[in-house]
Amino acid sequence: MELSIGEMALIAIAIVVLFGPDKLPQIARDLGSGVRKMRGAVEDIKTEILKETDNPVSDIKREIEKVKDAAKDYNPMNDFNKDLIADPSHTIASNTEPAVVVKPSEDEHYEGPVSR
Repeated sequence: MELSIGEMALIAIAIVVLFGPDKLPQIARDLGSGVRKMRGAVEDIKTEILKETDNPVSDIKREIEKVKDAAKDYNPMNDFNKDLIADPSHTIASNTEPAVVVKPSEDEHYEGPVSR
């Protein structure tokens, strides 16, 4: 809510007319005290809301950190290397025949990249 200077002047004149110039300092003090109390209440509510919503988030963050730590320690190549060292006769290509590599220039069915 934004007030222009003219609106603030009109409100000030109305307050002076209604309450008189001698009560104006007391009204300003009371108004300032009320605004401070409202700000404090809003801050208290904000911190309570953050506390309540922070608990599930912090639990999730802790679980994510646990998974990250477990992932750092896990290396699938270690298991592969251990298996390979334990049985050196077992290789990946031992059960299959070597693949024949045909160059694209020698392949009759190779059409090359298609431009559209």
